[in-house]
Amino acid sequence: MAYLMPALAWAQEMHRPAIHFSPKKGWMNDPNGMVYLNGTYHLFFQHNPDSTVWGPMHWGHAVSKDLVHWKELPIALYPDSLGTIFSGSAVVDFNNTAGFGKQAMVTIYTNHNHRLEAAGSDKFQNQSIAYSLDEGKTWTKYNGNPVLSNPGIRDFRDPKVSWYEAGKKWIMTLATKDRITFYSSPDLKHWKEESQFGKDLGAHGGVWECPDLFPLNDNGREIWVLIVNINPGGPNGGSGTQYFTGSFDGHSFKADHTGTKWLDYGPDEYAGVTWSNTPGRRIFLGWMSNWDYANVVPTQNWRSATSIARELKLVKTSDGYLVASQPVREFNKVKTSTGNYHIKATKGKLALSLSRAASFTVTLSNDVGEQTVIGYDHQKREYFIDRRLSGDTAFHNGFAARYTVPRFTHSAVLDLTLVIDVSSVELFADGGRSVMTAIFFPHKDYTDLNISRNVPVKKISYEEFE
Repeated sequence: MAYLMPALAWAQEMHRPAIHFSPKKGWMNDPNGMVYLNGTYHLFFQHNPDSTVWGPMHWGHAVSKDLVHWKELPIALYPDSLGTIFSGSAVVDFNNTAGFGKQAMVTIYTNHNHRLEAAGSDKFQNQSIAYSLDEGKTWTKYNGNPVLSNPGIRDFRDPKVSWYEAGKKWIMTLATKDRITFYSSPDLKHWKEESQFGKDLGAHGGVWECPDLFPLNDNGREIWVLIVNINPGGPNGGSGTQYFTGSFDGHSFKADHTGTKWLDYGPDEYAGVTWSNTPGRRIFLGWMSNWDYANVVPTQNWRSATSIARELKLVKTSDGYLVASQPVREFNKVKTSTGNYHIKATKGKLALSLSRAASFTVTLSNDVGEQTVIGYDHQKREYFIDRRLSGDTAFHNGFAARYTVPRFTHSAVLDLTLVIDVSSVELFADGGRSVMTAIFFPHKDYTDLNISRNVPVKKISYEEFE
């Protein structure tokens, strides 16, 4: 598989990702409205087209046939009299429950009214919908918006909507300050509250945001997963994505554990949610940054990228269920095998297998002495990403740090996959049980990859993206 870098000036900018989506210009944060229809994956995203810092939110739009190569389209949703366009989701209304048309694509999003917020009202976030009858090319906002009005909660946002077949109704999973509130609707227009979850469960170091609710299968048993993004309060500081496993009956979610679980332990995966309408697969994507420094990272004409698309799977352990994530199979079309411990490379996918667990390092570096070190500490049983010497770190006093994730298996065999781009690395270990994402900004691109010697390597493969 080759990634063909566009021969355009914006694509040659310093730190511009080669194998991750980033907007041509302007600001980007949360992925929104991810939905699959007729062979095309749609990605909408929080977007300020007129500045490289957070500002009046629009919904940007990009599409892909393979979850790897993305084409940016014109802006889908613009601010209106109800407010700017905050995060939300999209569905395909196959049964025409809303009456907009069969197979209408419907977005459900938060209108944020800055005027009401400035006036001191608590009711400045409300839920609205828009629809498209041409597979996302053009959009019409529903003239009855908002469809769910704020009852008086300052943080009342980020609706993730899905069809609940057993109850023949839509379920909205909404972030409401320090908990999740579930709503149901027969037609996407009229909503009633079903239940609340989470006031005293999980991590509460910051406000709850960008939730998602979906089932995964464990040998025929349906296990429900509730994703809740949180900022601050993540596992390595700042933003993070936690999740709960349990059951959902169409009315309420019940967790099967009381502890906190994280989908990604790195500093730079946030606002992650999954695609709608991908039967047999649950595909996840996050924003590859952190609110601690997102507005000041040293890029020029744009800020931020998404993570790569990841497939989620359940792993049953003695302590309950883990949700593991791995790069989607679309990243596996070509592999170049190698036995080398030193690879000349700037962007690609490294797969490393050890016959027994042992400490090791993988070092990305350039010829001016900058480096990011990824590895495993066998004594502490943790993987790490160390970007203290990674390059430009002066823009935020907490950026230069070493980040860790526990190893969640006692298997003697150890496997690691690294997805390496111009300014990021994503770590997937032990079948995706341990995951980390981190960005970095070297003054010159990394050109060398070195694996520590004298470790029990069984196999090394490296696929370079061109």
